[in-house]
Amino acid sequence: MPWFASKSTRRSFLVSSGVGALSLGALAACGGTASPEGAAGSSAPAAGPSSVAPGTYGKLSLQLSWIKNIEFAGEFFADSKGYYKDAGFESVDLVTGPVDSADALVVAGTIDVGLSAPDATARLVAEQGAPLKIIGATFQKNPFCILSLEEGKPIRTLADLAGKTIGIQAGTNQSIFEGLLKANNIDPATIKTTVVQYEPTPLTEKKIDGFMAYLTNEPFIVKSKGFTPVTLAFADNGLPLASETFVVTTETLESDRDKLKAFLTAEIKGWNDAVADPAAGAALAADTYGKGLGLDVKGQTEQLEEQLKLIVSDDTKANGLFTLTDDFQAKIVAAIGALGTQITAADLFDMSLLQEIYAADPSLIVKG
Repeated sequence: MPWFASKSTRRSFLVSSGVGALSLGALAACGGTASPEGAAGSSAPAAGPSSVAPGTYGKLSLQLSWIKNIEFAGEFFADSKGYYKDAGFESVDLVTGPVDSADALVVAGTIDVGLSAPDATARLVAEQGAPLKIIGATFQKNPFCILSLEEGKPIRTLADLAGKTIGIQAGTNQSIFEGLLKANNIDPATIKTTVVQYEPTPLTEKKIDGFMAYLTNEPFIVKSKGFTPVTLAFADNGLPLASETFVVTTETLESDRDKLKAFLTAEIKGWNDAVADPAAGAALAADTYGKGLGLDVKGQTEQLEEQLKLIVSDDTKANGLFTLTDDFQAKIVAAIGALGTQITAADLFDMSLLQEIYAADPSLIVKG
């Protein structure tokens, strides 16, 4: 199968606590809206690749992995505060998801940078020869979890999975769940699984005991419906995968290093702002970039605060946002191996751009 035929699924079509499922038509409609351009509060020119004239790097497209909700607060800050323009871009187009495979769009040249996941990228690189590299990761911990209810049969530990019925979305999520079991030497025969869609109604209706979810999404949904969520995080139980990884082609990495460094510098500034002021990020998501999606500032603030627990780590406090240490890269590669794909860290990751950026401007490393 050629690389462009590969698909990577996304999770729920639910966007925030207290908000119901959006139709595919609504998602398509919001995908056509352009990102607003703002210049207020812009910072100094990007430090990584030396100051450049405005518009030097032209336009860049970033494929978001999901709709324009709080998951992309850093991008909203970078755009609205003019960090992209300060870095030398005419504009950065935040292309609304979801998509089957951001990686495939990057290889095809449709998109300059894609937000993906290490396992999805690894499959294309190792199995189909796609010329891709991961140059950074927003989430130091992937948000996958098994969601259960205190009012039902709570699943707090791996041992609690025994004898339970777990709802898993068809496709990639099934492979990831199988990887969780393999990584922890759990016999699949001890657990019953059933295929569900991307919303937790079967869980709240007590048709299943657990539901494969995102820590930053569905727990808020069931809480808004009066239930007490219980979560078992994959990242803390044998599958320490990063998430929302920045993916580019090897050609772009080799020929447009300064352009990518300028982009990453603006991203770092935007995400530093999101860390510092979650409420302001939530307002950007609800009132501007995700306007019309039914998002509310309170719910988006709660979700961003939960996201930041996955984004900010001891390593990022020491080395800067998006960085992946050699040790963490090795753990990710091992986890990908548990999912059935064999690849080396050198074939998947390149952290040299971030290393150069932070060496040039250590003030970008936020300790708090």
